[in-house]
Amino acid sequence: MGRTTNPKSKEKEPAPVAVPEAATAPAEVVEEEYSVEKVIDRRLGKNNRVEYLLKWKGYEEEDNTWEPEENLDCPQLIADFEDNRKKKDKKRSLPLEEKKEDKRPSKKKASEEENKPKGFDRGLEPEKVIGATDSSGELMFLMKWKSSDEADLVPARQANVKCPQIVIQFYEERLTWHSSANTEDADSKGHAE
Repeated sequence: MGRTTNPKSKEKEPAPVAVPEAATAPAEVVEEEYSVEKVIDRRLGKNNRVEYLLKWKGYEEEDNTWEPEENLDCPQLIADFEDNRKKKDKKRSLPLEEKKEDKRPSKKKASEEENKPKGFDRGLEPEKVIGATDSSGELMFLMKWKSSDEADLVPARQANVKCPQIVIQFYEERLTWHSSANTEDADSKGHAE
């Protein structure tokens, strides 16, 4: 059980003791270093900074975290991930004839999905841009459509032409303004007449 003191005790507290200056210096902070087992995914985080989803050695999947690229020291794992991502993207963009050479059995549902119109080809009216990514090497917007629960990735270059006001709204919602103290002082002097 923890220590307790007698509340009725009237003992005086000991007088403060002078501590040498060196003893009061802040303790050196030791940061624990973690090892990355695998790079799982990539996204654009705050301020359009590239972030990677990491699997940590010795930790479970639920402990995976998104980390900014500049904080990472695993260039080979990142390079391997990016190479694999580019190969997958290239495979997705192959013409149908080349895809048929793939020896894996194709699923009917997958072929139906490929033939299904996507993006602006669906003929739906765009409602809102709900996200953005450049994971394919091109800026893409995740577009929410009016009268549909299904969102699509559309190239930003198309959205800029077909629905510029929706694109502007997306960017305006994410703008942050920073004012300096000097500007505020100058404004207050100009108005205080």
